[in-house]
Amino acid sequence: MRFIHTADLHLGKTYRSSPGEAERYRDFFACLAGIVADAIEQRVDALLIGGDLFHVGQILPRTFARTIEVLQPLKDAGIPCVAIEGNHDWIHRRDSISWMEALSQMGYIRLLRPTRTEEGGYRFDPFDPETGAGGRIEIAGVNIYGLGYIGAQAGSHVERICRAVTTENNLLLFHVGIWSYSPVEIGNMKPEEAHPLADTFGYVALGHGHKPYVVETPQGRPYAFNPGSPERVNFGEQDYPKGYYLVTVADGEFSADFRTTEPRPMLVATIDLEGAPDADEALRRLVENVRGLLPADDRRPLLELKLVGKVGFHPFELGRERLRLTLEFANPLHVEIRNHLSLVSSGAEATVEKKSLAEIEQEVLRDLIGSGSDYQGREEELIKLSLALRDAVQKGDVDGDEMLGLLE
Repeated sequence: MRFIHTADLHLGKTYRSSPGEAERYRDFFACLAGIVADAIEQRVDALLIGGDLFHVGQILPRTFARTIEVLQPLKDAGIPCVAIEGNHDWIHRRDSISWMEALSQMGYIRLLRPTRTEEGGYRFDPFDPETGAGGRIEIAGVNIYGLGYIGAQAGSHVERICRAVTTENNLLLFHVGIWSYSPVEIGNMKPEEAHPLADTFGYVALGHGHKPYVVETPQGRPYAFNPGSPERVNFGEQDYPKGYYLVTVADGEFSADFRTTEPRPMLVATIDLEGAPDADEALRRLVENVRGLLPADDRRPLLELKLVGKVGFHPFELGRERLRLTLEFANPLHVEIRNHLSLVSSGAEATVEKKSLAEIEQEVLRDLIGSGSDYQGREEELIKLSLALRDAVQKGDVDGDEMLGLLE
């Protein structure tokens, strides 16, 4: 038997209200389409999806329609797509059908979901094509069991899962992470809790964490494989290898080959603007840094930039729109800026002494006015103007023309 194992496709993911929203939305479908094309070219016996086919449980109708369009060639080729639900797919209201269940009833996927016994155990009923439901399916001599996301207590369920298996040459689809391997914070089990699975299943097809990894038994035998997400889903994944597994089964032995995909380029960087005297100099340094870090790829990149350092102007001068215009040279599909700049205060190093209210007012105004690049060098003039305007307003007997006269 040969099959493809992928997971965490996150169809429907995009950046709402972003100029690149439509293009980013297409990225995830294009990624799945490439995997489907490989499955057909390789003439595999099955395509396995280890959860999180969708980015959210309540998807848009257009996302459902696009999913059918992408999976149609697989169905036409007679290659079964076996899937489980991840935490993103889950519909919390069990009184309504999920999109995953609808796909299964329509024959585009075989959704595996076990039933629970009154004693709290598991029962993996054979998959029924008529209802689109079941807990296990046999393909080319391999018995595939499916278990979606069951949360942080997954490790305590391993014994009950293994006890419910009555066949040989088994594979388990399981949406769970393994601590010390998985980059996610929740939904993991300890390695020692997972190891007993290796006695029952020759291959454990994982999902959940977006970074690929392989889990070995204490004796060094690989048994659990997590392909990660084939597309970059979140910022922070820029350094992860991206792809899926092409797996061959011979004489009960599973051999997994990691095949890489081509996700959209992503740049996550911290830009140090320490000591920049004004906004123009800060922007010049920003452009210089980003230009040197951009990935060598013709596609529009995803950018997340963190600006740090003490500067001689107010950080508010680098507003979202000004930064966006400055970064147009990089032609980004989407930009997120974390502005962690801090203002160097001229009074920060001053000796502590008693000051009058007027002196404190002038010092505060000097710092505020001096933090603006356009006003540096004119602090004393503008302090005088600010106080004159304040005094005129407080008196309450000045009209608009007199106020304009002060400004002139």
